Amino acid sequence: MSLAIVHSRAQVGVEAPAVTVEAHLTNGLPALTLVGLPEGAVKESKDRVRSAILNSGLDFPARRITLNLAPADLPKDGGRFDLAIALGLLAASGQIPLVALQDVECLGELALSGAIRPIQGVLPAALAARAAERTLIIPAVNAEEACLASGLRVIAVSHLLELVGHFNGRSVIAPYQSSGLLHQPKPYPDLSEVQGQTAAKRALVIAAAGAHNLLFSGPPGTGKTLLASRLPGLLPPLDEHEA
Repeated sequence: MSLAIVHSRAQVGVEAPAVTVEAHLTNGLPALTLVGLPEGAVKESKDRVRSAILNSGLDFPARRITLNLAPADLPKDGGRFDLAIALGLLAASGQIPLVALQDVECLGELALSGAIRPIQGVLPAALAARAAERTLIIPAVNAEEACLASGLRVIAVSHLLELVGHFNGRSVIAPYQSSGLLHQPKPYPDLSEVQGQTAAKRALVIAAAGAHNLLFSGPPGTGKTLLASRLPGLLPPLDEHEA
């Protein structure tokens, strides 16, 4: 079959709307057309993807290629769709199995060598992929951030050829296991370190305990910022929804 569909995610603020990358190969003079309201950086993807596929020792299809990024009314920018485009071309040309792409979402920018570069906005995409119950394939550098979405199956890759071997069953990549470094809470300043300011400290404790509003007012140097910086240490850790 010469049609492949790959799932990916755009970045719109703190949201990660779904984007479907469709790759279709037909007979005719070799050409590549990219449609679906791509920005300039996305239009450049076809050149990066071509070089990445060839430099990885894979075959770039010598056919008429149409790539569609749907929905067409959603603006798309950056190189985050490079990996999805490459996998779509490889699947449409029979170099990786189509069935392998059904339950995965792919994000990553490709270098001309085939190396997979990190992207921004991984956490919203990870939360959305978890909600969709799909595995997320991302650059290895972004793996820890993606693992902040607990329960998500993450495949971290560094090179396109590594991922092709995974899909073809030659060298299966195990799901990434978080080191937990990003989950470690940072220590907050302790309120007990503040000397004096008894009334202000009591107000701070009451506000923290009852979730009340609090306004510090006074001339510079009286300790407003000092006291405010101690408030996070009085509050319980944020859960995932609050964060």
